[in-house]
Amino acid sequence: MKRLQEYDYIIIGAGSAGNVLAARLSEDASVAILLLEAGGPDYRLDFRTQMPAALAYPLQGRRYNWGYTSEPEPHLNGRQMQCGRGKGLGGSSLINGMCYIRGNALDYDHWAQRPGLADWSYLHCLPYFKKAEARDSGADDYHGVDGPVCVTTPKAGNNALYHALVAGAVQAGYKQTDDLNGYRQEGFGPMDRTTTARGRRASTARGYLDQARVRPNLDIVTHALTNKILFSAKRAIGVSYLHESQVKAVYAKREVLLCAGAIASPQILQRSGIGPSVLLRQHEIAVIVDLPGVGQNLQDHLEIYQQYECKQPITLAPALNPWRQLKIGAQWLLRGRGIGASNQFEAGGFVRTSPSVSWPNIQYHFLPLAINYNGSKPIKVHSFQAHMGTMRSLSRGRVQLRSKDPRQHPSILFNYMSHEQDWREFREGV
Repeated sequence: MKRLQEYDYIIIGAGSAGNVLAARLSEDASVAILLLEAGGPDYRLDFRTQMPAALAYPLQGRRYNWGYTSEPEPHLNGRQMQCGRGKGLGGSSLINGMCYIRGNALDYDHWAQRPGLADWSYLHCLPYFKKAEARDSGADDYHGVDGPVCVTTPKAGNNALYHALVAGAVQAGYKQTDDLNGYRQEGFGPMDRTTTARGRRASTARGYLDQARVRPNLDIVTHALTNKILFSAKRAIGVSYLHESQVKAVYAKREVLLCAGAIASPQILQRSGIGPSVLLRQHEIAVIVDLPGVGQNLQDHLEIYQQYECKQPITLAPALNPWRQLKIGAQWLLRGRGIGASNQFEAGGFVRTSPSVSWPNIQYHFLPLAINYNGSKPIKVHSFQAHMGTMRSLSRGRVQLRSKDPRQHPSILFNYMSHEQDWREFREGV
């Protein structure tokens, strides 16, 4: 398709939201769509993003990861926290841990109680969850099999430590659940993952964009760093972006759709003149809309690792041997099976820390290996770990630009652990 200076829709960001919009909107052959992505292609031969067991590799370096760093966090003794965000077709679904967790039904029902959010109830959202999903273990009241996102359920013959975790949880008085996305989330059981039947990462680029990129009405431009949204009065009419060392502009007849994620989206809005007027004037940006909330109310949830040495030689520690890794890689590449085909988070749980809590407020992910999330500092002996974190942190932070230069990372302050509830829940979770 000839490159157009004007499209019906311009989508900023080819991540978990942008790719869905590109696929759905391009079903209408009468509209022209431009998808802009600051990162590069999702190379299908790059094991770092395609092999589930290699999930730590994309977090290292800056090829697929923006690698943001927070400001010194005042409630963490000034520690600066790493903030990984995906860069490339697929966005953060290209570098995440592939755990398929929808959230608790009562989370959605809680949102739906707020004015104007009635359509966010769980029963309203469930058909869309099912429509999006292609689950290998079959369809039921909570799962679909015809959607674009492949979901794999761990098989019974996996590592013995997963079964020990669930058995230990039952002995401790918690429930066992067969489906953390099904009738009852609360309890411990197998954790689904977003991987294909051939053991590949099921990013939104693979699930949604693959079906849309062949359509003649969709243009995809990678390495296109958005500078700002262009306005006529208060109407968005186009996008200015950097591509091949040039500043380019394209225009939208209908809409500009900003899908750059929780960190980049407010920064783009602020550069475009939408945000707190005081901040914008500090950077000599013309104020289009004085909107103080842009960049505020940043929410995240921390996890910690609880690591233990294992008394039996049944963990993944031998897989760290380079020769073992070659064998694992070959089995994955040729057959789509083995250790390489799993993200290794095959069991987990959700619990309430007290009867006063109406639905789970603590989550656990289990890994039969003790290692940092980015793959650094693996423990050299047989060991395992549980990732533990709070579900609904009340700490709030902010994102704001440092300059008008789109290549400069924003200032991020999560304000982690600023609320007493977080401290209480972490103590109870441990």
